[in-house]
Amino acid sequence: MSAAALLDALRTALGTAHVLVGTDAAGYLTDQHGRLTGQALAVVRPADTHQVAEVVRLCRQYRTPIVAQGGNTGLMGGATPDTSGQAIVLLLGRLNRIRHIDTDNDTLTVEAGAILANVQQAAREAGRLFALSLGSQGSCTIGGNLATNAGGTQVLRYGNARELTLGLEVVTAEGEIWDGLRGLRKDNTGYALRDLYVGSEGTLGIITAATLKLHPLPAAQQTALLAFASIETALSFLNLARAGFGAGLTAFELLSEAILGLVAQHVPEQPLPLALGHPWYALIELSDSQDDQHARTLFEKVLSQAMEDGIVQDAALAQSSSQHLALWRLRDEALGVAQKRDGGNVKHDISLPISRIPAFLTATAAALQAGFPGVRPVAFGHLGDGNLHYNVSHALSGTAAELFAVEDHIHAIVHDSVHAHAGSISAEHGIGQTKRDLLPRYKSAVELDLMRRLKTAFDPLGLLNPAKILTLDHRP
Repeated sequence: MSAAALLDALRTALGTAHVLVGTDAAGYLTDQHGRLTGQALAVVRPADTHQVAEVVRLCRQYRTPIVAQGGNTGLMGGATPDTSGQAIVLLLGRLNRIRHIDTDNDTLTVEAGAILANVQQAAREAGRLFALSLGSQGSCTIGGNLATNAGGTQVLRYGNARELTLGLEVVTAEGEIWDGLRGLRKDNTGYALRDLYVGSEGTLGIITAATLKLHPLPAAQQTALLAFASIETALSFLNLARAGFGAGLTAFELLSEAILGLVAQHVPEQPLPLALGHPWYALIELSDSQDDQHARTLFEKVLSQAMEDGIVQDAALAQSSSQHLALWRLRDEALGVAQKRDGGNVKHDISLPISRIPAFLTATAAALQAGFPGVRPVAFGHLGDGNLHYNVSHALSGTAAELFAVEDHIHAIVHDSVHAHAGSISAEHGIGQTKRDLLPRYKSAVELDLMRRLKTAFDPLGLLNPAKILTLDHRP
């Protein structure tokens, strides 16, 4: 069965305009960082779930791999095809409808290609909050968010994408449609298929829609940037904030002086609300169900005690909505711009038990300096849930090219230290193809075998996003 015959069948099923080849397909074959570029037989754009199922059935018939792609904002190459040119890239962008909002049940049912920011806006217009919040929310899609079990800045209060998902609609590897769009908080009727598909990066099935949890909109928010003399005192304040704010503590974003120094150097258009000179900072957000005065009083009570006890060295509280937005621009936009302008860095998305973070930071910095003197660890992330973005910049006397020449060695130092401190080498970005070959070093043979058996059971021909997360012995 020829590739030409498959292309003819796809054009019949979807329409010629939605089967892209050659230069029309080129824009979908490179990853977010521009470091991975694959090839594809075609890029296809189905209009709905039934067309997705038809594409899968045709690819199964012709034994052709399928790589599902949403907003192409992933960081591990999970939505990039390999270089063989045999795969079909399946775009989900046309599946972008908000199907239903149920404010009594606090749920929203949406298709996988919907942009996250549009889903957030639909929830707000209904007087509700959809709590997933990411720096890429203006371009990433719900399907990709669920495929990677995305985290973001509000995991501390609301959980990862998995915790925000009640039900799914999925096209299986056989081209069947599983309608699991149940808006139930309790459903104990067998295996939790939803939890298997969320985080599976398109290797077990293709998510086409989801029923998501909504929450009440906060009546007021208080945001502040705080300065700390050590990582230990930052953790002390985290404990105070949890006790004082309870469930109202929605964000606790750790920022090292090193990363803010890069902002001061490379992003002068982004003012820093606190002076440099403290080793650690944190962006804190309290969401309150009463009003602005109650939120501010509660925040100031906890903060005043922390400053009296010497836990917090300095603080800048947002006094207006514009200052609130400026603090979040610092976190969500300026950090990335600063690192890029500095020449790029070797990135790590890791998680650790919160209690082990100080020891990890000390040990890892020492190991990096021993191996590569002068490199600059640049750490920031979601301290409240133990997820750090531990990046490494080139020495001031060196270049980014010299740093990337030893990238694998730096990864090994950081990931070995993560493993030694009982952490995970992937917290919220997934495995994709970038970290696939690292898993055998950090997961047991039993765990990997169970994962392979799941993959084989759900996708016996190995056609769904092959060679992502796992490498199997067989090929289509």
